[in-house]
This record gives sequence, C-alpha cells and structure tokens, in this order.
Amino acid sequence: MTEVVVELGFIEKAPTWKLQSRFFPSKVGGHPAWLALKDLPSSEELTCRRCIKPLIFLCQLYAPFHHKEECFHRTVFVFVCRDSGCCQDNDSSNIRVFRCQLPRDNEFYPYEPPKEEKPESDGPCAGDFNNLCRICGALGPKVCGGCKMARYCSKEHQALDWKSGHKAECKDPGSLSKKTSPFSSKFLFPEFEVELEPEELEAGREKSDEEVMKEYQDLLRSGQVTHQDDDDSDTEVDLVNMASKETDKQFQKFRTRIKEFPDQVVRYDRGREPLWVSSENHAMEVPPCPHCGEPRQFEFQVMPQLLVHLKVDNMGHSIDWGTVLIYSCQESCKATRPYVEEIVYKQDYSPIPSVMKNQGT
Repeated sequence: MTEVVVELGFIEKAPTWKLQSRFFPSKVGGHPAWLALKDLPSSEELTCRRCIKPLIFLCQLYAPFHHKEECFHRTVFVFVCRDSGCCQDNDSSNIRVFRCQLPRDNEFYPYEPPKEEKPESDGPCAGDFNNLCRICGALGPKVCGGCKMARYCSKEHQALDWKSGHKAECKDPGSLSKKTSPFSSKFLFPEFEVELEPEELEAGREKSDEEVMKEYQDLLRSGQVTHQDDDDSDTEVDLVNMASKETDKQFQKFRTRIKEFPDQVVRYDRGREPLWVSSENHAMEVPPCPHCGEPRQFEFQVMPQLLVHLKVDNMGHSIDWGTVLIYSCQESCKATRPYVEEIVYKQDYSPIPSVMKNQGT
C-alpha cells in the first residue's frame, strides 16, 4: 500500500497568464480561476452569513481524484468576508467553500493538457459564458445604469467601483474594461501561485509532550515570546508569538510539526486528521454529504502563515484564524450543479489564562 504523504503549499510569485483557468492552478488572491465555466455559485451563495455582504476569493487548490473519471479535474475554492467584524473566534460563518469537478472529456478544456507557456490569447474563461463582477470575478447580475456595460455581483461592489473611479470612467464607455475593474486589485487579496510539495520531516525521534511543554515554558521565562511589529521579522518569530496566546499541549505539537517548514500556507492531508492548533473547539460532528449521504472527510487546511501574505492587519482589527479546515464528500459525488458547497471550520488559539501570564510560566 502506498504511504500517504502530507502535501504542503507554499506561496510563489507567478505571471498572471499561468493562473488562468486553462492551467488548472492552485492559487491565492485575485479573481477565482473558475474550473467549470458555467453555472457558477450564485451571488446569494457567495455572501457572508453574518453581514450578508459579498465574500471575496481567498484561495483554491487543484485536487483531482485520480481514481474517478468524473474527478479528472477537481478544484476546491475558499471565499471569505473582508469585514474584520465578521471574524469571530471558532466561528466560520464568514467563510464558505465550494468544490467543482470535471471529467477529462468536457466542454471547456482540451483532452490533452496545455503547454505551460504564455498563450497567444486569453481563454477559455468564465467571462466567455457569464457576466462577471468587475470587482470580485463572481457572477455579475447587476449592471451599471450609466454605461450599461459594467457588471457587479452586488450593490456593495458597484458602490466600491463607483467611488474608486468608475464615476469618471462611466462617462466614456468606449474605453471601459468590461470584465475587470482597474481598481479591484486595491480591494482583493494579492495574487500568488500555491506550489504543493511533499512534507519531508527530519529523521529522528519526535519530542514528547513533556519536552515540548518545557521548551515552550523556557521561551516564556526567557522573554523571547514578545510582540513583533517589524514586517521583516522571520516566520519562526511569528510562530513563537502565536505561542504566547496558547498554553495547551496541542499547540506545542502544532508548532513543533511546522517548525521545519514555517512558510507553509496550506496542508493537504485528505482522509486523515487535521493538524489542530488547540485541544479545544474541534470539529466534533461533521454532517454527511447532502447529495449522496456519504460521510465527509477532512481534505486540507489553510494555515495562519497565509495571513502574512494577505496584508490584512489593521491595528489589531483584521480577519484572523488559527487554522481553517475544509471537509468534503469522501466520494466527491456528482451533484446536479457543478459547484457544490462543502463544510468549513475555523479553529483559533486558546488564550493564556491570566494566572499563567502573572507567573510567566
């Protein structure tokens, strides 16, 4: 039996053309590179459950099931609310996730994979089949009443585009970029490719719980666990800072496990157990798939290091997470629509009790 290997995702800069739908990318930020180019999630499906405003694209992972023909191409998409007020501890109401899959022989892409080189023209893309929001790249059922060209998913994104410059742009429809607003980059997350690589742990004995806890307590006593404001601080320091919020042994296991690769932004470990950041607030009962009745299984998790690349921190008021956990149908069943909503949980760090802070242990 082949040993299952955890795959780690790392941020990489990539040319825009490489992140188009035709290349089946794993990526962060910008517009989603939709897999199925028709029947996209509706505007209602892509709204925050807390504020009912539109979500924006966070990331997507290309994750085919090689043993199933209908999953020859398969991508999981994650969306999040930009409003920090909707980000509550251990509450995923501000995050939604969708999976999409296609057989090798489908209506959108050639049977053979494309050469990885800059194409002479754009496409195929979802904009060829749908009116898309100029801001976020989701379905755009609303149209600007002035130019009759600019499309939007919601009044919120229409107002954002208007205030950002469309008010002037609208007067000259001939020069208007119908598909993408030049102002969207100021609102969306920075765009990167996600490169997946197998986790290669250093050979040797894993530290016991007692050793891990002693290491953490020594850090507290030494004063090395302090707040860092320097944007150039390395990722190891960032992880030590996280430890100042956490006392349980599970966090120490988390920190020890990712210590060798602190830059990881994703862990893909389908069918196994997530790497929890705390012993509290686990996803206890994951509901089965509503389409086929089969159980859902853990598929991957978004790591806290991704927040560094999103540049969302704003004087302590920002979206945040310890880890974001995605659970999907273990059969990746074929539903009546190409985009199927799955389950997402957000786990945050457990705070240090005040008595621990006073003792410095």
